[in-house]
Amino acid sequence: MPEYFATVARGLESLAAEELEQLGAGQVKPAFCGVEFWGDYPLLYRINLWSRLSFRILKVLKKFPCADADDLFQGVQSLDWGDYLTPDLTFAVNATGKTKTLNHSHFTALQTKNAIIDWQRQVFGDRSSIDTFEPDLRVNIHIYRDICTLSLDSSGESLHRRGYRPAMGKAPLKETLAAALIKLSGWTPTLPFLDPLCGSGTLPLEAALISLKIAPGSFRNQFAFERWADFDEKLWQTLLQDATEGEQKHLTAVIGGSDRDPEILQQALTNASVAGLSDQLQLICQELREVEAPADQGVMICNPPYGERLGNSTDLASFYRLLGDVLKQRFKGWKVYILSGNKALAKSIRLKSSRRIPVWNGEVACQLLEYELY
Repeated sequence: MPEYFATVARGLESLAAEELEQLGAGQVKPAFCGVEFWGDYPLLYRINLWSRLSFRILKVLKKFPCADADDLFQGVQSLDWGDYLTPDLTFAVNATGKTKTLNHSHFTALQTKNAIIDWQRQVFGDRSSIDTFEPDLRVNIHIYRDICTLSLDSSGESLHRRGYRPAMGKAPLKETLAAALIKLSGWTPTLPFLDPLCGSGTLPLEAALISLKIAPGSFRNQFAFERWADFDEKLWQTLLQDATEGEQKHLTAVIGGSDRDPEILQQALTNASVAGLSDQLQLICQELREVEAPADQGVMICNPPYGERLGNSTDLASFYRLLGDVLKQRFKGWKVYILSGNKALAKSIRLKSSRRIPVWNGEVACQLLEYELY
């Protein structure tokens, strides 16, 4: 049974492991910025289609000791590349990790490429071309503690790029992080959902996909595994058809968002249209001070600015105080989750959080603050 590795955002390893187990993965083991797991071939397709938290799904080909460039070259050459890469196919190499002697990813990738090409010339008398944009095969090399893991990237473009979001504002949440925040909140589709600072709409869009049981990978044009020599077209089409047939037609509770900037709100509307969700979501242009709760109870998640987007720190502190006032006055009975990358600004909300969950937004260490409003 093949071994796989899902790359995920820092801090979300355990959450992603739970998701992979739910999708049928076996021997699941969280690691740094990823999750190791085992499964059959259909699982590889299914996780690419359904994972809401993973970036890439790697199929592990081989692990071998690798202390220096010679070890790397020989280890890569020891694989029978004829099963994966013939000279008529293109490939690219991505390298991560390092040792004391292999401390430059570009050199590691170049050494791997040379080893593969040398193997091809010996066996075929010909070589593949390199295509860094749309290769037929994506080879992944990861070196950690003098062990090299050689894998094939089955996803291609990162899975966080769902394909429904052509319009994005400044500093948008990745779709994978938005899905993770929703998972961490404990929200279920029977509860109303609201983001009063929705920007280009990522949070309400991800909530709608979950509620309607729409596979996040269903918007993509192609995955890398579709170019593999052993790609099973029939199996893939069956999985796509099953996903489509399992979709729900209507939301069970209101999912909405608002933003004060009409241009930014238009981006959310555009993305909802691309996702086929225009008739499902309630997205409106509205000042924060005008926001009202759409029901007596529900879940709010928002990502207020904590950088330069609203000007100086005094403007931001005032904005956070306004957010706190709106919550206290109009959202009794709701659970509210605020992603904060600035502890000082978070204090301006002037509400006591019931829980603080560490979350990384890219390279920024944040907290997901939970407020239970009574």
